[in-house]
Amino acid sequence: MHERTGLAAVIGPGRRRSIDQRLDARAFDLLSLTMACVLGVHAGHLPWWLTAALAIVLAVRWWQRRRHGARSPLLLKLPLIGLLAVAVVFSYGTIFGREPGSALAVGLLVLKLLESETPRDARVGVSFACFGLMAALLFDQGLVATLVVALGLLPALATLRALEPAQPATALPQALVPGLTLLLAAVPLALLAFALVPRLSSPLWGAPNPAESRTGLSERMSPGNFTDLLTDDRPAMRVTFDAPPPAPEQRYFRAYVMWLYDGRSWEHAQWREADGRARPAETVEAATSASYRIDLEPSDRTVLPALDVPLDAPADARLSPDREVFADQPVREPLHYAMRSAVRYRLQAQLPQTARSLALRLPRGFNPRTQALAAQWRARYGQDDPAIVRAALALFHDGGFRYTLAPAPLGRDAVDDFLFGTREGFCEHYASSFTVLMRAAGIPARVVTGYQGGYWNALGDYLLVRQSDAHAWSEVWLDGRGWVRVDPTAAVRPERVSLGAAAAAGNQLGWAQSGWLAGLRNRWDVVNHWWTEGVIGFDALRQRGLLTSFGIQETGTATLGLLLAVGTALFVALGVGWALWRHERPEPLRQALRRLEAKLGRCGVTRRRSEGPQHYLRRAARALPAQRSELELLMKRYLELRYASDEPSPELLRRFQRAVREFRPRRVVK
Repeated sequence: MHERTGLAAVIGPGRRRSIDQRLDARAFDLLSLTMACVLGVHAGHLPWWLTAALAIVLAVRWWQRRRHGARSPLLLKLPLIGLLAVAVVFSYGTIFGREPGSALAVGLLVLKLLESETPRDARVGVSFACFGLMAALLFDQGLVATLVVALGLLPALATLRALEPAQPATALPQALVPGLTLLLAAVPLALLAFALVPRLSSPLWGAPNPAESRTGLSERMSPGNFTDLLTDDRPAMRVTFDAPPPAPEQRYFRAYVMWLYDGRSWEHAQWREADGRARPAETVEAATSASYRIDLEPSDRTVLPALDVPLDAPADARLSPDREVFADQPVREPLHYAMRSAVRYRLQAQLPQTARSLALRLPRGFNPRTQALAAQWRARYGQDDPAIVRAALALFHDGGFRYTLAPAPLGRDAVDDFLFGTREGFCEHYASSFTVLMRAAGIPARVVTGYQGGYWNALGDYLLVRQSDAHAWSEVWLDGRGWVRVDPTAAVRPERVSLGAAAAAGNQLGWAQSGWLAGLRNRWDVVNHWWTEGVIGFDALRQRGLLTSFGIQETGTATLGLLLAVGTALFVALGVGWALWRHERPEPLRQALRRLEAKLGRCGVTRRRSEGPQHYLRRAARALPAQRSELELLMKRYLELRYASDEPSPELLRRFQRAVREFRPRRVVK
């Protein structure tokens, strides 16, 4: 009781008002850093010009406050708020929704810095910043994004600590250490809550993520539109096989089969017979099959890539007549499905007339030189269709063609320009021109798009297929063999099939996709995969099976609540035990005061039982007038260390201990 009576006297009403009314430079710097972190974690999904504008506002405000210490005028803040709202509406068309709402929130947070002049303003800003950091997880919940958001809390915690009175100025890394300690101490309780707090069957905010195409594969293909996809290094899917994986030349994953050609683009056909009934699936005679499981990344499309050719469809999906697999709903969340495919097969031994006609159809008036070349082959080889296929592949192999991701543009007669002019391109160009050549020669042919290759991750025991593994190839129908896969790209660049897309492109995909760094990146994918499976994929269904290994088949809400209560009680008990253990230890500040009392006691100034430190040290100062200034300074420092903050500053504590050791009292003069 008596120790607390001196706090108001030491700080004084004037100093207390100044603390409440003015934010010191150190706290303002940390507050600015906190808001910069929020802007940084949201920069990836904000318009670049908005990010740049907010960064400029933040930097100018920090410079203006540090150099001049003046407040921002009201006439500046109001127009900026209006401009922010106009910018969000101009960019998104509304202020409602995930993207515009986040942009508006981040903008308002940065503008809050213009009026942050008191500790109260700073605390409000820090609270808003923590909400902004959490909102970043609505866009990306990956391991790196989660760690970045967690580390973004460190400046916020350092700002709150800097707002405590009597905090000495420290270097920035040292100021972040207490916050890091708090985060590490919170990890066990966070893990307990993650595992045991009952999961909802749908997001709390009730709004699904907006459509966002992430694969690039579509129902339409034009030579050249795979360029962005082939340079996209994000994972598309991960494939786990029940047996040893197939050889690289068999790792073709079927997505779309394209029949329709307009002279420029190929398009997927929705097959229906004349009477309106769906065409039956093409028959497959499987010589060798493989069972596997696919973890597909979100694509916002219904197509489910499958190893060529799938024998059946998973649950909530259907098998098309062309052996494509389509889900009932677009894939907007990571999807796991099991498949069985024929690796060695004969597909569609008999070709119906309707399919044959469509597989030979070419638009009139396009690519006359290609038509003439195909006619020459037909005249030379007669009815030997395999010989015509070999002639086309020999043309690509020996005709001076070059594999490149930056081909020259093509004109109206795109195939003529490619075959007899530029002779450079990638899989789209070769698959398209080869299929046109086959149709012009009277051989039924179609284009298939999907993925080919992938990186076998021995550490994770799965095949990693990236977006850059997107591929296009052809299928030709031959008598007695059915549909036969032909990859003309392999005739030009065999490494595309045997070694993968990165090997075929050479240094065209950039330094990050080759050499040891590519291997490191692929191994890092194992960590991301584990995070996706164990954290992001931990849904209500997996939570109900949490205790299966302990003989409990389904963990209900009551069981989860009981375990959560027990676990929380255990953590509270540990916390109380830790606090009591710390309380029982000799406190350094109290030890220093007792050492000072012992020195004064030897001089005849003994502390009374009901006397507080402030009254005692004031009486000692009166009894030792020659050392009054030293004792008053010691009293002031002690009261600040005891009452100005929850935890005394280590530096100030060391100064007080040193001052007590150096204090040499002289005996009281009677």
